[in-house]
Amino acid sequence: MRGNYASISAVSTATNYILVEEDTSTRTYRTYIKPRESGPLELRLWHSNAVDSTWDVGAVAKGSMPGGSWRIEAAYVADGGTDRNGQVVPGTSVQVMFGGQPDKEVAPSETFWSDPVQIELPEGHDLAFTWTITTSSSGASVPYNTEGLLVSAYEAEGNQAKDGPHDKFIPAANRLVMPAFIGYAKPQAKPVKQRIVFLGDSITQGVRTAKDGYTYWVARIADGLGPDYSVWNLGSGWARAYDASADGPWLAKAAEGDIVAVALGVNDIDIGARSSEELLGDLTAIVKRLKQKKREAGSAIRIILFTVPPFNFTGDREKVWRTVNEVIRTRPPEGVDAVFDIAELLSCPAPDEHRIEPKYMSNADDPHPNGLAGAVVAEAFLKWFAAAYQ
Repeated sequence: MRGNYASISAVSTATNYILVEEDTSTRTYRTYIKPRESGPLELRLWHSNAVDSTWDVGAVAKGSMPGGSWRIEAAYVADGGTDRNGQVVPGTSVQVMFGGQPDKEVAPSETFWSDPVQIELPEGHDLAFTWTITTSSSGASVPYNTEGLLVSAYEAEGNQAKDGPHDKFIPAANRLVMPAFIGYAKPQAKPVKQRIVFLGDSITQGVRTAKDGYTYWVARIADGLGPDYSVWNLGSGWARAYDASADGPWLAKAAEGDIVAVALGVNDIDIGARSSEELLGDLTAIVKRLKQKKREAGSAIRIILFTVPPFNFTGDREKVWRTVNEVIRTRPPEGVDAVFDIAELLSCPAPDEHRIEPKYMSNADDPHPNGLAGAVVAEAFLKWFAAAYQ
């Protein structure tokens, strides 16, 4: 589906929440992302109007929930400069078109491409993506990501997509409203070597690491592999393996990869309260369905299964964590091509290996891995990957 387009960024735009309002609204969203390549670029965006994974207990947003009806009033890409202050470099905004039109009606569960758009980004400058969205009715409408913003994002009331005044934009509190995929064209003479998808939860997403720092392990892996590899981060806060095993929009995205790294289980054990048998069953289903999708498409896929990272579980949850990781290490589900032991890298020494090393915690009370952990995991993964796949 993505042809010769590679992911422009290692930032995850997987959706785990949905906009719910009492009335209709018109609002502009602007986001700054570090591009994986600079210079003259041909971009296309692809979007899926559905929630990927469950947030919290699913009271508002559940995995595979369709988005509502809404309208793109206008969309632009621009040179975002280096300040990330709500402005773009004057004169650089280029309008994104949809089937030759500047606007688009979006239906529930719809997937769609934009037309190609040309832009030039100087080295070290961000790509700024801006779009204005009008909701069609009250209630649930636009899926988005809410789990500790990892990039600078702004919002403005009304249609400010092209040249809205700087003072109209205010920092987004905890709402990342982005297309599911922004790709850039790779020359036919030098296509990407592999398309790697990381399917995971907030740990894969990079939550709790520094905003605009790109210190989480997927971003560091992308930097280490370089632009010869397309890296699509599908990490989603609160996500569970059973969200992916349900074979909805989230898994369909993952199936676009030549290599899929599956890093799930923490939330299944925690808020999901799954047994080891249930979690292993969901991981098995993910592997089986990914392999099946690629066979039906006439291609192959390699699946890397991560062990479940340590998350300071105790009691029955610790027992499930230990059982699942023992199975992954010694007899992984059929179809798994390789196992990467992230738990071994981040765990305390035995007998406390269920606990994450304190130096890798994002703070004294939060076992989400920090930027130092991101560096350790990325260094180990890149060495392992070079030996196994390059």
